[in-house]
Formats: sequence, C-alpha cells, structure tokens
Amino acid sequence: MSEQMRTSTRDLEELREQVSGWLRGRVGTDAAVSELSRPLSNGMSSETLFFTATWGGARTRCVARLAPAEEAVPVFPSYDLRAQFEIMRLAREKAGIPAPRALWFEPDPRPLGTPFFVMERADGEVPPDVMPYTFGGWLCDAAPEDQRRLQDAAVGILAALHETRFTPEELSVLGAGGLRAHVDRQRAYYEWAHGERRIPLLERAFHWLEAHWPADPGPDVLCWGDARIGNLMFQDFAPVAVLDWEMAAVGPRELDLSWMIFLHRFFQDLTVALELPGMPGFMRREDVCSKYRELSGYEPRDMDFYEMYAALRHGIIMARVWQRRIHFGEQPVPDDPDDLVLHRATIEQLLKG
Repeated sequence: MSEQMRTSTRDLEELREQVSGWLRGRVGTDAAVSELSRPLSNGMSSETLFFTATWGGARTRCVARLAPAEEAVPVFPSYDLRAQFEIMRLAREKAGIPAPRALWFEPDPRPLGTPFFVMERADGEVPPDVMPYTFGGWLCDAAPEDQRRLQDAAVGILAALHETRFTPEELSVLGAGGLRAHVDRQRAYYEWAHGERRIPLLERAFHWLEAHWPADPGPDVLCWGDARIGNLMFQDFAPVAVLDWEMAAVGPRELDLSWMIFLHRFFQDLTVALELPGMPGFMRREDVCSKYRELSGYEPRDMDFYEMYAALRHGIIMARVWQRRIHFGEQPVPDDPDDLVLHRATIEQLLKG
C-alpha cells in the first residue's frame, strides 16, 4: 500500500555516510555509496532508500528497506524485516518468482538507527496508487489484450508461488499458518489499530466472517500477502519484479486471489464514484479464478467469504492510515468512526449480500 508518508527527516548526506560505513564493514574498505535518494512516495510499511554501491570493481543499484520510527506513527504494529528478507529470497530461489535479489539483512539498529535489509533495484513500470491506475495512464489506456496479458501474468505469479512446496523450517519465520491463525492476527491488528474509538463496521465484518466460516478452508500454501498489481513492476506488460513481502503468510490460496481481486475493486469503486469509467472489465473474479484454475488445476472456493475478508483487512489498514492523517493534522476527526474506512459503502454492500 502506498501513501506519502512521514518516515524520516534525516539528512541524506548523513545517511549516505552511514550506509557507506556499514557497507565497508560488509564487503571491504574500497566500498562506496553514491546517488543516495528517497523515492518521491514512500510506502506505508517502511522507509525506502535508493543508492548505488561500488566495491571490488562491481557496481550495483540497491534499495534499502528500513523499519519506520515510532514517531512516524507506523501503519503496522511490528515490522519483521528478517522474515521479509528470507521469504523474498525463497520466492526467488525456490519458486522462480522475480522477486528482487536479496543482498543483506542487518538486524543491528546501530548503523542506521533501525534494522534494515538491502536488495537489488529493478526497473519497470508500476501501476500507481496515487493517482490510482484506474483514473488513467499507461495501463488504463492500454489495449484490452495488453491489459488481459498483464492480468494473466499477475495471476500466474500467484499460481507459481502457491504450487511451490516449501518445508516447515523454511516457512517457520512466518509463525503459525492456517485461516484461523490469520484471522486471529487480523483481529489483534484491529484491536491495536483502532486506537481510542472502536469501528462498528469492521466489527460487524468480523462477526460476518464467523457466521460464514468455510467448511473446508483447503490446503495451506505460502501466500505473498500484499498480492496486487501495484506491487509488481512490468516491462511490456510482463512482470519483472514482485515487491513488498511484509504481509506474507501461510494460509489458503484464496487469501492472495481475493486480495488481488478486491484491491482492483477498491480502486475501481473510487473511480466510478468520480464518474470516470475506469477499468470495469479488469480483474473480474470469474476471469481471475478461471485463469488460476487453468494454471494450477486448483478450483478456488468460498470466494464470497474471502472477498469480505479482503475488504475487512483493507478496512483496518485504511482506518489506521486515516488516523495517521488525523494525527498529523491533515484531516479532522470524523463524527462517525465508520467513516475512517474509505470503502465503507463497499463493506456495507457485502454485509447485505
């Protein structure tokens, strides 16, 4: 998820010197760091730095992901950078997923003031969140066959990841697996995220989940977590990088499928509300599930349940983001706490069936 986020006010030259000193300790005294910068829009999950590392005659374009400081009012209660680093490496090396090459994980907060990891930087086009890709731009304006090629390739990433078998030891960094454990963690996240005001709409959605629990959630697999096209880089409508693994989990395949479908619906609903056409034929549930079935042989099940769950999960995140904006004086406190959820109307529609 993306937002212009207050994650750091540290001087870039000071950071460059700190990263240089750290890198020399890793690869040798000839190491140097240049071209250090921040992206124009940092993600909500961590602070990002771009830089070029040079050592031993080699030159590597890098991205560092840093856990956010507490004063930035983080969107999530914890940031397990080691788990992100290990899962990204596994997805690339074992499943053949084009995740960026994981270079180093640094658990010691002393070099930069917080733990961080470094990966190789990839190049490509990303469907933007701000303004949403459904409003216009390279993907919205593309030919229907190119949009479908991109959609099918994104679904193919999920199928390839889910079809890869990992050992329990490899996935142990993610904690307990299964749908119940996943929902329990979301409930704990909600209790942390809602602050001083409970959000009745989200609590109704939790009750709905319990009343419509799947009879058989199906086999658990490694799920990407934040499985959406805004976390993919493309070249010629083909994915070249799979980004942002902080929400990775062990659970049913439908967690990823429903998230990919719902996140497009979220942007499409915003677009329609502004009386723009958007992309109504893109990421339709029947098309996504049909392609997934074709690629994996697995029939997605209980998708009404998982779409509600995706809407709820996204609702908790959106409520936390809105509270951040209130904290920084960017918007007033709403009279109705349900208005903290940007897609309130969508969840209300799902609750009505």
